[in-house]
Amino acid sequence: MSPGAVRIALALAALAAPGVALATNGYFSHGYGIKAKGMAGVGIALPQDALAAATNPAGMALVGNRMDFGADVFMPRRSGEIAGNGGIPPFGVPPLNGTFSGDGRDAFLIPDFGYNRVINPQLSLGVAVYGNGGMNTSYTTSPFARMGGSSPAGVDLSQLFIAPTVAWRINADHAVGVSLNLAYQRFSAEGLGPFAAFGMSSAPGAVSNVGHDGSTGVGVRVGWNGRLNDTVSVGATYQSKTKMSRFDKYAGLFADQGDFDIPANYGVGIAIRATPALTIAADVQKIDYSGVSAVGNSAASLFGGQLLGSTNGPGFGWRDMTVFKLGASYQVNSALTLRGGLSTGRQPIPSNETFFNILAPGVIEDHVTLGATWQLGGGRELSVAYMHALSKRVNGANSVPPMFGGGEVNLRMHQNSIGVAYGVKF
Repeated sequence: MSPGAVRIALALAALAAPGVALATNGYFSHGYGIKAKGMAGVGIALPQDALAAATNPAGMALVGNRMDFGADVFMPRRSGEIAGNGGIPPFGVPPLNGTFSGDGRDAFLIPDFGYNRVINPQLSLGVAVYGNGGMNTSYTTSPFARMGGSSPAGVDLSQLFIAPTVAWRINADHAVGVSLNLAYQRFSAEGLGPFAAFGMSSAPGAVSNVGHDGSTGVGVRVGWNGRLNDTVSVGATYQSKTKMSRFDKYAGLFADQGDFDIPANYGVGIAIRATPALTIAADVQKIDYSGVSAVGNSAASLFGGQLLGSTNGPGFGWRDMTVFKLGASYQVNSALTLRGGLSTGRQPIPSNETFFNILAPGVIEDHVTLGATWQLGGGRELSVAYMHALSKRVNGANSVPPMFGGGEVNLRMHQNSIGVAYGVKF
């Protein structure tokens, strides 16, 4: 990789780190790379640019020499409602009922970058820079204000990946690849003081309003892409669980003294060239949220006496998520390609876990996307993508424990994003 490409990757990483805020499939993005995002995130068997490594590193063996710069403007709308709450009379806490908007910040600029170079007919080297996020809320009026919580309130989680990648063409029809995922995450929480003041944390000074904290780790993603015939290609990919260093400033909030690993995820895909102009592709992706204690452990143990931050302590209660993606690409002529896609999957928050998840209402299930690429000549191209995540409401069921006055927390979210990318083939 050229020194110039390395400098660009690091610059993009520095730019992306403070602002990644996606909440589409839990806190994973619906796709990586503007072309894939225009097809609902499909990409396991259909690499289209140098961001292919973020989905399936084997795809880097098939995209040729190229560099891609992209950016999304992501616009989530999230809110929570507390209803039927009786307050906590012994402590003088009135009912918490109300509707609360988490849109104190409602737009985020999210860049990405990819670079790939063919070293010889069998070997390609590249790098992808991209992000996850989505545990992001900013309540101007805190849902916990009547318990003594400060305003604003909310959480902010960002995850950034720099993924150096090597891909091999085993033969004309099959390729494999591996990416080393250098991960960085950044987190802050505000307005959660009552969870410390009410004696619910193992480290009361490390729960809220202590600024941002950072965490680093290393994982690996592997993948395979195979062409079965001139019409059909298939692929498979697996990313290991990434062990991250602890958020020491939030050792009293996250289970296992501030541990917040990145879950394993994996999937399979197929791409069918139905006609010379039309390609239809589909992916199935699994995200193992339950394998990370801070995310997957139920919050119920908190109300049974187990403290926040303790070993195997309370979490957000997220279940694993399986996502189904379907996309199409149609080459109108030599200069224009159009794309579209749909994806769906059961959102990860059970109805009895909505109370704590008012902080992270990642309840989106369905996405509709559109995209296009224009060839500008000289190997240059311009791509755009639009995503609309349909509004989803999750009503609580026995979600607020009696010790907090009972009642329900209901969550709602919808989203839009629009992105643009510039690619160069060389």
